[in-house]
Amino acid sequence: MTVYFIGAGPGAADLITLRGARTLAACRVCLYAGSLVPRELLAECPPGARLVDTARLDLDEITAELVRAHAEGHDVARLHSGDPSVFSAMAEQMRRLDAAEIPYEVVPGVPAFAAAAAALGRELTVPTVGQTVILTRVAQQATAMPEGEDLATLGRSGALLVLHLAARYVDRVVAELEPHYGADCPAAVVAMASRPEELVLRGTLAGIAAQVKEAGVVRTAVIMVGRTLGAEQFGDSYLYSPDRSRHDC
Repeated sequence: MTVYFIGAGPGAADLITLRGARTLAACRVCLYAGSLVPRELLAECPPGARLVDTARLDLDEITAELVRAHAEGHDVARLHSGDPSVFSAMAEQMRRLDAAEIPYEVVPGVPAFAAAAAALGRELTVPTVGQTVILTRVAQQATAMPEGEDLATLGRSGALLVLHLAARYVDRVVAELEPHYGADCPAAVVAMASRPEELVLRGTLAGIAAQVKEAGVVRTAVIMVGRTLGAEQFGDSYLYSPDRSRHDC
Protein backbone atom coordinates (compact mmCIF):
# COMPACT_ATOMS: atom_id res chain seq x y z
CA MET A 1 0.00 0.00 0.00
CA THR A 2 1.31 3.47 -0.94
CA VAL A 3 0.12 7.01 -0.34
CA TYR A 4 0.41 9.09 -3.51
CA PHE A 5 0.59 12.84 -3.01
CA ILE A 6 -0.87 14.03 -6.30
CA GLY A 7 -0.81 17.58 -7.62
CA ALA A 8 -4.36 18.14 -8.84
CA GLY A 9 -3.41 21.28 -10.76
CA PRO A 10 -4.66 24.85 -10.34
CA GLY A 11 -8.36 24.23 -10.88
CA ALA A 12 -9.27 23.04 -14.36
CA ALA A 13 -9.85 19.30 -14.20
CA ASP A 14 -7.94 18.68 -17.43
CA LEU A 15 -4.76 20.25 -16.04
CA ILE A 16 -3.95 17.23 -13.90
CA THR A 17 -1.00 15.33 -15.39
CA LEU A 18 -1.46 12.01 -17.18
CA ARG A 19 0.48 10.32 -14.40
CA GLY A 20 -1.72 11.98 -11.80
CA ALA A 21 -4.94 10.88 -13.52
CA ARG A 22 -3.70 7.30 -13.98
CA THR A 23 -2.61 7.08 -10.35
CA LEU A 24 -5.92 8.49 -9.15
CA ALA A 25 -7.78 5.90 -11.22
CA ALA A 26 -5.88 3.09 -9.51
CA CYS A 27 -6.42 4.12 -5.87
CA ARG A 28 -9.22 2.68 -3.76
CA VAL A 29 -9.11 5.62 -1.35
CA CYS A 30 -8.95 9.31 -2.21
CA LEU A 31 -8.42 12.17 0.25
CA TYR A 32 -9.06 15.59 -1.27
CA ALA A 33 -9.65 19.19 -0.19
CA GLY A 34 -13.23 19.77 -1.22
CA SER A 35 -12.90 23.54 -1.23
CA LEU A 36 -9.99 23.51 -3.70
CA VAL A 37 -9.96 20.34 -5.79
CA PRO A 38 -12.45 20.27 -8.70
CA ARG A 39 -15.22 17.72 -8.17
CA GLU A 40 -14.84 16.56 -11.77
CA LEU A 41 -11.52 14.97 -10.86
CA LEU A 42 -13.25 12.56 -8.49
CA ALA A 43 -14.87 10.94 -11.52
CA GLU A 44 -11.39 9.52 -12.26
CA CYS A 45 -11.54 7.43 -9.06
CA PRO A 46 -12.45 3.76 -9.50
CA PRO A 47 -16.05 2.70 -8.81
CA GLY A 48 -16.68 2.16 -5.12
CA ALA A 49 -13.60 4.13 -4.00
CA ARG A 50 -13.80 5.73 -0.56
CA LEU A 51 -13.77 9.51 -1.00
CA VAL A 52 -12.78 11.63 2.00
CA ASP A 53 -13.15 15.42 1.95
CA THR A 54 -10.37 16.77 4.18
CA ALA A 55 -11.62 20.37 4.25
CA ARG A 56 -12.84 20.03 7.85
CA LEU A 57 -10.29 17.49 9.09
CA ASP A 58 -7.24 18.33 11.18
CA LEU A 59 -3.84 16.75 10.60
CA ASP A 60 -4.38 13.93 13.09
CA GLU A 61 -7.71 13.02 11.49
CA ILE A 62 -6.13 13.01 8.02
CA THR A 63 -3.30 10.83 9.28
CA ALA A 64 -5.82 8.43 10.80
CA GLU A 65 -7.48 8.04 7.39
CA LEU A 66 -4.12 7.25 5.79
CA VAL A 67 -3.24 4.73 8.48
CA ARG A 68 -6.68 3.11 8.14
CA ALA A 69 -6.25 2.71 4.38
CA HIS A 70 -2.81 1.20 4.93
CA ALA A 71 -4.24 -1.31 7.40
CA GLU A 72 -6.88 -2.27 4.83
CA GLY A 73 -4.25 -2.70 2.12
CA HIS A 74 -5.46 0.16 -0.10
CA ASP A 75 -3.42 2.64 -2.11
CA VAL A 76 -4.37 6.24 -1.37
CA ALA A 77 -4.59 9.23 -3.67
CA ARG A 78 -3.92 12.32 -1.54
CA LEU A 79 -5.02 15.12 -3.86
CA HIS A 80 -3.49 18.54 -3.30
CA SER A 81 -4.40 21.60 -5.35
CA GLY A 82 -1.69 22.97 -7.62
CA ASP A 83 1.65 21.27 -7.04
CA PRO A 84 2.28 19.68 -3.63
CA SER A 85 5.85 21.02 -3.43
CA VAL A 86 4.68 24.46 -2.24
CA PHE A 87 2.21 25.51 0.47
CA SER A 88 0.58 22.08 0.64
CA ALA A 89 1.35 20.93 4.21
CA MET A 90 2.71 17.76 2.61
CA ALA A 91 5.90 17.79 4.70
CA GLU A 92 4.14 17.23 8.01
CA GLN A 93 2.02 14.45 6.53
CA MET A 94 5.18 12.76 5.24
CA ARG A 95 6.75 13.04 8.69
CA ARG A 96 3.81 11.18 10.19
CA LEU A 97 3.87 8.56 7.46
CA ASP A 98 7.58 8.01 8.10
CA ALA A 99 6.82 7.45 11.78
CA ALA A 100 4.10 4.95 10.86
CA GLU A 101 6.39 3.27 8.29
CA ILE A 102 3.89 3.86 5.49
CA PRO A 103 5.43 4.34 2.01
CA TYR A 104 4.56 7.33 -0.14
CA GLU A 105 5.36 8.89 -3.50
CA VAL A 106 4.86 12.35 -5.00
CA VAL A 107 3.22 13.03 -8.36
CA PRO A 108 3.85 16.67 -9.34
CA GLY A 109 1.16 18.94 -10.70
CA VAL A 110 0.71 22.26 -12.49
CA PRO A 111 1.27 25.01 -9.88
CA ALA A 112 -1.10 27.94 -9.44
CA PHE A 113 1.52 30.51 -10.39
CA ALA A 114 2.05 28.79 -13.75
CA ALA A 115 -1.67 28.88 -14.48
CA ALA A 116 -1.75 32.54 -13.45
CA ALA A 117 1.13 33.35 -15.81
CA ALA A 118 -0.72 31.57 -18.61
CA ALA A 119 -3.84 33.61 -17.90
CA LEU A 120 -1.77 36.79 -18.09
CA GLY A 121 -0.06 35.61 -21.27
CA ARG A 122 3.34 36.45 -19.79
CA GLU A 123 6.70 34.81 -19.39
CA LEU A 124 7.81 35.48 -15.82
CA THR A 125 11.53 35.50 -16.65
CA VAL A 126 12.41 38.04 -19.34
CA PRO A 127 15.95 38.54 -20.69
CA THR A 128 17.72 41.67 -19.34
CA VAL A 129 14.62 42.55 -17.23
CA GLY A 130 14.23 39.82 -14.64
CA GLN A 131 15.45 36.24 -14.26
CA THR A 132 14.34 35.49 -10.71
CA VAL A 133 10.91 34.49 -9.38
CA ILE A 134 10.21 34.38 -5.64
CA LEU A 135 7.25 32.33 -4.42
CA THR A 136 6.08 33.46 -1.00
CA ARG A 137 3.10 34.41 1.15
CA VAL A 138 2.25 36.67 4.08
CA ALA A 139 1.82 35.61 7.69
CA GLN A 140 -1.38 37.20 8.90
CA GLN A 141 -3.53 34.36 10.20
CA ALA A 142 -1.05 31.59 9.39
CA THR A 143 2.29 30.19 10.52
CA ALA A 144 4.82 32.96 11.09
CA MET A 145 7.34 33.55 8.33
CA PRO A 146 10.98 32.70 9.10
CA GLU A 147 13.31 35.59 9.88
CA GLY A 148 14.46 37.36 6.73
CA GLU A 149 11.50 36.26 4.62
CA ASP A 150 9.27 39.28 5.23
CA LEU A 151 8.03 41.20 2.18
CA ALA A 152 10.27 44.20 2.81
CA THR A 153 13.38 42.01 2.79
CA LEU A 154 12.32 40.00 -0.26
CA GLY A 155 11.24 43.17 -2.04
CA ARG A 156 14.75 44.61 -1.90
CA SER A 157 15.79 42.04 -4.50
CA GLY A 158 13.55 43.60 -7.14
CA ALA A 159 12.70 40.10 -8.35
CA LEU A 160 9.24 39.13 -9.52
CA LEU A 161 7.24 38.29 -6.40
CA VAL A 162 4.45 35.74 -6.54
CA LEU A 163 2.30 35.76 -3.42
CA HIS A 164 -0.07 32.97 -2.50
CA LEU A 165 -2.72 33.22 0.22
CA ALA A 166 -2.42 37.01 0.31
CA ALA A 167 -5.36 38.54 -1.58
CA ARG A 168 -7.21 39.31 1.66
CA TYR A 169 -4.22 41.40 2.77
CA VAL A 170 -3.53 43.23 -0.47
CA ASP A 171 -3.30 46.64 1.26
CA ARG A 172 -0.47 45.36 3.42
CA VAL A 173 1.27 43.80 0.40
CA VAL A 174 1.19 47.12 -1.45
CA ALA A 175 2.36 49.14 1.55
CA GLU A 176 5.37 46.87 2.12
CA LEU A 177 6.40 46.55 -1.52
CA GLU A 178 5.82 50.05 -2.89
CA PRO A 179 9.00 51.52 -1.32
CA HIS A 180 11.09 48.92 -3.17
CA TYR A 181 9.25 48.52 -6.48
CA GLY A 182 7.68 51.95 -6.91
CA ALA A 183 4.02 52.85 -7.30
CA ASP A 184 4.23 52.42 -11.07
CA CYS A 185 5.50 48.83 -10.93
CA PRO A 186 3.30 46.39 -12.86
CA ALA A 187 1.13 44.19 -10.67
CA ALA A 188 -1.51 41.58 -11.38
CA VAL A 189 -3.93 39.35 -9.52
CA VAL A 190 -5.36 36.14 -10.96
CA ALA A 191 -8.19 34.52 -9.04
CA MET A 192 -9.48 31.01 -9.74
CA ALA A 193 -6.78 30.50 -12.38
CA SER A 194 -7.79 28.08 -15.16
CA ARG A 195 -11.36 27.72 -13.88
CA PRO A 196 -14.49 28.94 -15.69
CA GLU A 197 -14.81 31.75 -13.14
CA GLU A 198 -11.20 32.88 -13.62
CA LEU A 199 -10.68 36.60 -12.98
CA VAL A 200 -7.64 38.55 -14.17
CA LEU A 201 -6.80 42.00 -12.78
CA ARG A 202 -3.92 44.04 -14.21
CA GLY A 203 -2.50 47.35 -13.09
CA THR A 204 0.23 48.85 -10.97
CA LEU A 205 1.07 48.71 -7.29
CA ALA A 206 -0.64 52.07 -6.87
CA GLY A 207 -4.02 50.78 -8.02
CA ILE A 208 -4.12 47.00 -7.73
CA ALA A 209 -5.50 46.96 -4.17
CA ALA A 210 -8.55 48.99 -5.21
CA GLN A 211 -9.21 46.59 -8.09
CA VAL A 212 -8.97 43.56 -5.80
CA LYS A 213 -11.39 45.03 -3.29
CA GLU A 214 -13.83 46.20 -5.96
CA ALA A 215 -13.85 42.70 -7.45
CA GLY A 216 -14.35 41.13 -4.02
CA VAL A 217 -11.33 38.82 -4.34
CA VAL A 218 -10.33 37.37 -0.95
CA ARG A 219 -9.11 33.83 -1.65
CA THR A 220 -7.87 31.34 -4.26
CA ALA A 221 -5.80 34.06 -5.91
CA VAL A 222 -2.20 34.78 -6.81
CA ILE A 223 -0.67 38.26 -6.58
CA MET A 224 2.27 39.06 -8.87
CA VAL A 225 4.49 42.13 -8.63
CA GLY A 226 7.49 42.86 -10.84
CA ARG A 227 8.84 44.61 -13.91
CA THR A 228 8.72 41.53 -16.11
CA LEU A 229 4.92 41.73 -16.09
CA GLY A 230 5.09 44.86 -18.23
CA ALA A 231 8.31 44.27 -20.13
CA GLU A 232 8.10 45.23 -23.81
CA GLN A 233 11.59 46.44 -24.75
CA PHE A 234 14.19 43.80 -23.97
CA GLY A 235 16.99 41.88 -25.63
CA ASP A 236 16.40 38.48 -27.16
CA SER A 237 17.49 35.47 -25.16
CA TYR A 238 20.95 34.14 -25.90
CA LEU A 239 19.35 30.69 -26.07
CA TYR A 240 18.42 31.12 -29.73
CA SER A 241 21.04 33.68 -30.70
CA PRO A 242 22.85 33.07 -34.02
CA ASP A 243 26.06 33.87 -32.11
CA ARG A 244 25.62 30.85 -29.85
CA SER A 245 27.50 27.67 -30.72
CA ARG A 246 25.16 24.74 -31.31
CA HIS A 247 27.78 22.03 -31.76
CA ASP A 248 26.95 20.57 -28.34
CA CYS A 249 23.16 20.93 -28.59
